[in-house]
Amino acid sequence: MQNTSIQQLKEHAKELRKTAVTMVYEAQSGHPGGSLSAADLVSYLYFREMDYRPQEPAWPDRDRFVLSKGHVAPILYSALAQTGFVPMETIHTLRKMGSPFQGHPDSKKCPGVEISTGSLGQGISPAVGMALAGKRDGKDYRVFCLLGDGECQEGQVWEALQCAHTYQLDNFFAIIDQNNLQIDGHTDEVSPNLDFVKKLEAFGYDAHEVDGHDMQAIADLFDKLRDRKDGRPKGIVLHTIKGKGVSYMEDVASWHGTAPNEEQWNQALRELDTPPDREQYEEAIEDIEEGPDR
Repeated sequence: MQNTSIQQLKEHAKELRKTAVTMVYEAQSGHPGGSLSAADLVSYLYFREMDYRPQEPAWPDRDRFVLSKGHVAPILYSALAQTGFVPMETIHTLRKMGSPFQGHPDSKKCPGVEISTGSLGQGISPAVGMALAGKRDGKDYRVFCLLGDGECQEGQVWEALQCAHTYQLDNFFAIIDQNNLQIDGHTDEVSPNLDFVKKLEAFGYDAHEVDGHDMQAIADLFDKLRDRKDGRPKGIVLHTIKGKGVSYMEDVASWHGTAPNEEQWNQALRELDTPPDREQYEEAIEDIEEGPDR
């Protein structure tokens, strides 16, 4: 665990967002929306909570991070570049031939990627296996697995969650990024996920929910859970906004997997440095929707 202040974590999250958007812009391909919703949690884990050694990525006692919703790889790559697992200049190679940064995380090509992921619902299973191995080997490391709420429509997710409870893996953290959007629209309209906290509790988890963009609240929750060894895996539901930080991307399904053009990219970077006045933005959108004849 690192002694990083809340303000520093917020600054890291901003840089992660800027890097992720830039990677997708330069590749003209990728998934910006879900990357931005997860940025604050990824900042917290990599810059404060997890123990790891960038120069020794296979250090046996490291905490593990598994990005089960592998399509938002840019936010993971941003963290790996900014913490020194790979050179920062490699961010310009997303989705290029030979790059460590493939469209989905590839553990054979990129140091710091624990397991190749991308097929939704399947990253959590090896994550549970890592936690089980840690218990059986007498290790103290923890495993943090980040899932999407749309991804949780996959049945395998719940099989894996049940397995973690069966083996009393209190070193396992299942974290659900609940931004309520997936590629086809709002999850509540596509296939409602109901109440994740109640579902996790029903599966035997020590379950909690938190504002996924409130860094202090995230830190307070991990402070409470860090040393809790009661045989129950931890479940955390992050309430987030897809596209968080870039006004035209926020809560818009089409930004699930769309690359910004140059003008949009420049706007994104400006907004991430100087957040727009949300009230003014909403008034402007209302004016556009109502048209000139109102």
